[in-house]
Amino acid sequence: MKKSLRLRNDCILFSIGGAGYALLEILWRRKTHWSMAVTGGTAFVSLFRFYKHFSKMNMLQKCISGSAIITALEYCCGCVVNLKFKLNVWDYSNCRLNFKGQICPFYSTLWAFLCIPVSVLCTSLCKKIQ
Repeated sequence: MKKSLRLRNDCILFSIGGAGYALLEILWRRKTHWSMAVTGGTAFVSLFRFYKHFSKMNMLQKCISGSAIITALEYCCGCVVNLKFKLNVWDYSNCRLNFKGQICPFYSTLWAFLCIPVSVLCTSLCKKIQ
């Protein structure tokens, strides 16, 4: 694939993920932060590529691996925006089994369920985006 086509496709995927995640956050928390759009865009591009490469995985495998990818990105983002720059975008310190207040099993489980429609959308987009 040409680099310019891949860049165009990645920009489209990034925009879908960024807008989708920001909207989801507004519906869930009634607010969002620009860093969540960046994280959502990065997550969607990552999931798209992962699901495309491992297209034979069943839905449970996609949900578990997708949750791991999103949780890892959320942790990285949290370490930068919350811990380093003290922006306090979110704090999971009150959640059971949280790690440094940045990730926790509750939200990782929600990410797994979110991966069901994300996987379906990625499969659909995979047919349109080469």
